Amino acid sequence: MESQKRIHKVFLFILLTLCIVPATTAQSNDVRVHDPVMIEHEGTFYLFSTGRGVSVRSSPDMQDRTREDPVFEKAPEWTSEVVPDFRNHIWAPDIAEHEGTFYLYYSVSQFGRNNSAIGVATNETLNPDDPDFEWIDHGPVVQSVPGRDMWNAIDPNLTFDDEGTPWLSFGSYWLGLKIVKLQKNLTEVATSPQSWRTIASRHRYWKLDERTAGNSSSGDIEAPFVFKKNGYYYLFASWDRCCADEESTYKIVVGRSKNITGPYLDKADQKMIHGGGSLVAKGKGKWAAVGHNAAYTFDNADYLVFHGYDKTDDGDSKLIIREITWEDGWPTITL
Repeated sequence: MESQKRIHKVFLFILLTLCIVPATTAQSNDVRVHDPVMIEHEGTFYLFSTGRGVSVRSSPDMQDRTREDPVFEKAPEWTSEVVPDFRNHIWAPDIAEHEGTFYLYYSVSQFGRNNSAIGVATNETLNPDDPDFEWIDHGPVVQSVPGRDMWNAIDPNLTFDDEGTPWLSFGSYWLGLKIVKLQKNLTEVATSPQSWRTIASRHRYWKLDERTAGNSSSGDIEAPFVFKKNGYYYLFASWDRCCADEESTYKIVVGRSKNITGPYLDKADQKMIHGGGSLVAKGKGKWAAVGHNAAYTFDNADYLVFHGYDKTDDGDSKLIIREITWEDGWPTITL
């Protein structure tokens, strides 16, 4: 009976995938993943995601994947100073290449608290068979402390402005998403002076009442990702409830700005720092909810990489990749 159920679920998944959009623009091949990011190196696509030591998968075509060893076999020593008894379950990485070096930013946190830090590790190659393959950890870049900071140091994303200056966006809940200028080494916050900005937020209710009932938000915003396109910086973010399987209400929104630090405006010219954000994707069909996206250009096509909660599989979190089309300067996808 169990084997028949599994066969039925696989058949249903294939049928739904084929019926939604062509395979060239829709890819979600039943990979269980949370908070995915992707990069191409020497003809191979590497997928990094939340997991023990940071989960890694490789693929020659963005579809068939091989699980690789995690980035960290053991948690970096500094993590226990931020989260006592940290068990190496690392959240929401970001991967980027700059001048021949790969930078992996990653989140160390306690669920539901802003006792968090973002660390960074570097590698000269992503090919595990290369003799130069070695992850070197550089420790924390930013850290949030309960009672001191009204922001949360998780969900990092590295972006360069038009002048080549590096910026790290991050954040979740509390008083919104932040962006901070980095030094040229990409491992430390720039000083003299430091430059921090809020780039998106939603109103947070400190007392639970009818305003926070049901699917209403209470500051539910996280997972910033900044993508440059046609003279704009597009800020993607995720709203509402994640990580609750079929009960999740996660969705992806976007705003844009001519400046990397904002203000980011949605289609109605509402500022994202005041709760604005235009909908890109929400739960539909087999997907109870979708969110925590990254955006990339591969072979002259733009893609959104994110996860969704699969109603046909007990709400498990699965990988989704969709090609982006641009309508009147705004990103759209078919879910």
